[in-house]
Amino acid sequence: MKVIVTGGTGMIGRALSRQLLAKHNDVYALTRDLDKYRGKVLNGVQLVKWDTNTGDGWYNLIDNNTAIVNLAGASIAGEHLVPPQRWTEKRKMLIRDSRVEAGAAVVDAIKRSEATPKVVIQISGVGYYGVKNGDEKLSEDHPSGDDFLSGICIAWERSTEAVEELGVRRCVMRTGVVLSMRGGALPPMVFPFKFFAGGPIGDGEQWYSWIHIEDAARAIVHFIENEDTSGVYNVTSPTPVPQHVMAKAIGKAMGRPSFMPTPEPAFKLIFGEMATTILDGQRVVPTRLQDSGFEFEFPTVEQAVDDLINNPDGIRA
Repeated sequence: MKVIVTGGTGMIGRALSRQLLAKHNDVYALTRDLDKYRGKVLNGVQLVKWDTNTGDGWYNLIDNNTAIVNLAGASIAGEHLVPPQRWTEKRKMLIRDSRVEAGAAVVDAIKRSEATPKVVIQISGVGYYGVKNGDEKLSEDHPSGDDFLSGICIAWERSTEAVEELGVRRCVMRTGVVLSMRGGALPPMVFPFKFFAGGPIGDGEQWYSWIHIEDAARAIVHFIENEDTSGVYNVTSPTPVPQHVMAKAIGKAMGRPSFMPTPEPAFKLIFGEMATTILDGQRVVPTRLQDSGFEFEFPTVEQAVDDLINNPDGIRA
């Protein structure tokens, strides 16, 4: 199968490409900057230039045996954690517009193509549910929240909704915290443990709905290959944990203590409004994903963190 991946040069895109190539798929990664990524993607991945908001330059790639995976969007946390990129109004606009425009590009490409792809996979996040749900378990039928990230996720999901009217099967994946040592939330969580200063953030009781990056990529492949899948899926581990349990798992994997908390006021001072992504959480469960027959390779946080931190061959993302 031909698989076109927007955001294909990013953290999830790289892990997904590896799995797709192993199954002998043709993988096309869309990028704004061919020179930047030429020679930096896996052998077999074909780079294609796009403008991020139209189908120009790539709509002609689509045929009747194509899957489109829309992962594109500016990082919620920013490209660099030091100094952190706070959520200014300009930054918020970039986060939203980059997602909506990428979705519009997917719709535009399909409308202009002479063929209909088999499926569109649209990424979203568990931020959809908001952050005021306490210990409640959240499945896919739970209503949306009313904060900034909820609004972003609603707009993100709607951005490719029109492809369903064009006869295209569509899966929306609401991902939790994707654990990887090559980006995302895990490296900054690991960093203080290197200096024996690791521990919970805030009171440590906030829920983390997480997933190992290999399972996140495997879920995308699952949606591509299983034609009975459609609609919204929580792409999270079946075992969400309080943040202090995550900290303890990191400490155990590194052979370090995990009792040095980061005070909530200090975290808010550094990160501003963005601190809500760490200090508040959701207890999300992957009900529909498991019902569809998906099996997790890393169902517990201890397994996931140990694999990512201590995997000696460096193959995993």
